[in-house]
Amino acid sequence: LIIMAISFNPGLHTPMYFFLFNLATMDIISTSAIVPKALEGLMVEKSSISFRGCMAQLYFLTWAASSELLLLTVMAYDRYAAICHPLHYSTMMSKAFCSVLAAGVWVICAFNTAMHTGLMVRLNFCGPNVITHFFCEIPPLLRLSCSSTYVNSVMITLSDAFYDILNFLMTIVSYGFIISSILKMRTSEGKQKAFSTCSSHLIVVCMYYTAVFYAYISPVSSYSAEKSKVAGVLYTMVSPTLNPLIYTLRNKEVKAALRKLVPFFKN
Repeated sequence: LIIMAISFNPGLHTPMYFFLFNLATMDIISTSAIVPKALEGLMVEKSSISFRGCMAQLYFLTWAASSELLLLTVMAYDRYAAICHPLHYSTMMSKAFCSVLAAGVWVICAFNTAMHTGLMVRLNFCGPNVITHFFCEIPPLLRLSCSSTYVNSVMITLSDAFYDILNFLMTIVSYGFIISSILKMRTSEGKQKAFSTCSSHLIVVCMYYTAVFYAYISPVSSYSAEKSKVAGVLYTMVSPTLNPLIYTLRNKEVKAALRKLVPFFKN
């Protein structure tokens, strides 16, 4: 519904909603890769997945999840440009530049995911191939391998440093400048409007990074299956479900677009 509302409403053809369009697409990919197979596992006594199916699930989930982390940083920069440089916003966030940023997010994360999936495919799995999770994820798969996973672990550490730590710091820096600019505003109305603009994104950032840090900022050797399952539910199901609600319930423009699109929302 968010994708349709943004696509068919010219008033929402702005950088913020363009990135929200991409975020909604990533959420669809993430849930589509996980939820159908997870529901099947709940309905049958013994759930199984083929090796190719597992690698496909791993690829699309990692692609969507890593893309979302990178996109949240891009969205933080967009809010920084809107609040800290309002007079230059249209120049800083031109349509061409936004397209390059979005394409860069998808391509960089697709390449990164292809690398991790390729490294996983080369490993040997001697059995018993029982994954202690409800979907195919890198840490539990590495624990099943009977060959060296040193290269995989190194690449995971580098990816964690880039996607989790570096992107988180960049987001924090962006919001540091944003909060500083808001506090300098003279009118309370201006402060309230600025905080309202950023609050939805900030809630999503906090929610997503909490799950990611909880699950992945630890070495593979200290992997905990139960902890990973809890975090997995948070960032593959709960977060994609709450994202549309957070962005729509707190946004008058999106709610207005949905009312025009679907008669059900008029009341």
